[in-house]
Amino acid sequence: MDTTPDPRRWWGLAAIGLAQLMVVLDMTIVNIALPTAQTDLGISDADRQWVITAYTLAFGGLLLLGGRLGDVFGRKQTLIIGLVGFAAASAFGGVSQTFAMLIIARALQGVFAALLAPAALSMLNVTFTDPQERARALGVYGAVAGGGAAIGLILGGALTQYLDWRWTLMVNVPIAVVAVIGASLFLHNHGTAGIRTRLDIPGALLATGGVLAIVYALSEAEQHGWGSALVLSMLALGAALLVVFVLVERRTPHALLPLHLLRERNRVGALTAVGLTQIGMFGVFLFLTYYLQGIQGYSPMKTGISFLPMVVGMMTGAVGISARLLPRVGPRRLMLPGMLIAAAALAFLTQIDVDSTYWLHVFPGLVLLGLGMGMTFMPSMATATGGVRGTDAGVVSATLNTTQQVGGSIGIALLNTVAATVTANWIVDNGASTPAQMAEATVQGFSTAMWISVGAVLLAFVSAALLVQSRPMPGGAHGEPLEPAIAAAGEQFSGADAAAIPATAAAGPADDEAERA
Repeated sequence: MDTTPDPRRWWGLAAIGLAQLMVVLDMTIVNIALPTAQTDLGISDADRQWVITAYTLAFGGLLLLGGRLGDVFGRKQTLIIGLVGFAAASAFGGVSQTFAMLIIARALQGVFAALLAPAALSMLNVTFTDPQERARALGVYGAVAGGGAAIGLILGGALTQYLDWRWTLMVNVPIAVVAVIGASLFLHNHGTAGIRTRLDIPGALLATGGVLAIVYALSEAEQHGWGSALVLSMLALGAALLVVFVLVERRTPHALLPLHLLRERNRVGALTAVGLTQIGMFGVFLFLTYYLQGIQGYSPMKTGISFLPMVVGMMTGAVGISARLLPRVGPRRLMLPGMLIAAAALAFLTQIDVDSTYWLHVFPGLVLLGLGMGMTFMPSMATATGGVRGTDAGVVSATLNTTQQVGGSIGIALLNTVAATVTANWIVDNGASTPAQMAEATVQGFSTAMWISVGAVLLAFVSAALLVQSRPMPGGAHGEPLEPAIAAAGEQFSGADAAAIPATAAAGPADDEAERA
């Protein structure tokens, strides 16, 4: 069997990087464009969160299934289908004339992202079989993810301000065209021929349906009330579906989520930390975007640039601090201080008022939040994906990102409902009618919702303190756990906004077959 590396593999990495860049750009771009899109399409404050949640729900809910589909149909074909579908959904979203059209487009983007993201990572793992080359490829991949978040913030602001918010979606089309051409020419299927993989369709439907019911209930609470029959019945339905999901997964030989992986306390603690901290990250991006544009009068371009200090802080915390200290001090001693710093930063941001200034009241909070989250995400992701081998590696990585997306989806639905409710009540209680009073009501809603983010991060702190053991990462002398962790941290720079998959994902049994071949 010819084991000579493909001389065109680095061109293939370029195609994989473009696919990842497209997914990363999408969320950061849309976040900056959301206020303009809301005004253009007449979206209510209660419904605006669906522009983000429709994407994250579809992405997170179908991610595990998307990786399995790559096992069945081949990674290259799945990647190309995902790219074409993502581009088509983006174009549909770009020409949306109604709120419903935009939500459908965003959900379709999530569906196809769930196909292309694990396929792209699997292609990287099997294309670069030499450990040193794979480390370099993972580094490039992580850099694309990390830099893509910053590029998306600036590009989203520029496109919204100088062209139209619709271009923040349609920009994916030319990127996808180039990525499809590159994937067709330079990538090859590895190790999938003859491998039989069963799909856990019931598991995927139950998990996605359960989370969707819960998110829908949270989003409708502002309009119907927390004690309404609709909200309570949807919460009960969501909980029931998730219970059935667990029962099904216990008896399914090819489960999307093998429950034995959750018997390890460190992994459970890390996954809990990732899921809960997403509430803080998603809340900051949503509310600060509206605060800067709606209250402070920032342009979309200036708003995008205003978020860059958080990206810099996250890179410093993840790569500059955690990547260096993780093999010596262990994950617990990085995660706990990181979450305390993040909680303090969020508490600082709750003090923002109508007359607050960026440099005194926003900038410090963003820098500290990025630093704390970077110190939290790196060890959390390394702990969640550590200690597994073979086919479990891909499942654990996909589970990590599913937790990330589901946590963000539930969190943003809850936070947006709380903010809208507090704002509406403040207007009624204070008889607000002037623009200044309406602005004050809006800021009151943002601040209250941000306190929930503080509570979520503190709850993550407690869970990590109880579950994650204090021990250095095994094998640190050889650096094996750190290469995927560093790449995953680069992914996490965008994960708060874009729902990326860690570069540790092997996405299934086919990769192991390829490695043994």
